[in-house]
Amino acid sequence: MTRVWLVPILLLVSGAAAGGGLIARGSTREGAVLLLAFALFAGLHSPLIFPRSIGVAEARRRSEADGRPIVFWRPGCAYCLRLRFRLRRRARRLHWVNIWRDPAAAAEVRAVNDGNETVPTVVVAGKPHTNPDPAWVREQLIAAGRRG
Repeated sequence: MTRVWLVPILLLVSGAAAGGGLIARGSTREGAVLLLAFALFAGLHSPLIFPRSIGVAEARRRSEADGRPIVFWRPGCAYCLRLRFRLRRRARRLHWVNIWRDPAAAAEVRAVNDGNETVPTVVVAGKPHTNPDPAWVREQLIAAGRRG
């Protein structure tokens, strides 16, 4: 099991234990609601909510060809979730790189963020931008569509 699934699995197990305990004590509705809430949080922290990740080398190659930004992210990052949800369907057009699955990507993020794995780090035309405003990322994506 890779660490990208650790947080979602822990959330599901915790929710099952807490919800099961409430159900066993006769609080069926509260137990079910708690389990559902934990399952929702597990889903939000899983890699399933994001578009399919690719490696940093492939992302660079694709970005050079189509001009679209590269987003370095990791599961469980609230700022990555914010970016993903604010971009809505447009997020699928970005090149997403999971730094927990690609050591070279993690090294690249550390190189531009004073040794920290600060995400999201968005690379536009070869220039990194740490935790940019989602509206700005949307503008960059639209501009890349006009060029490409």
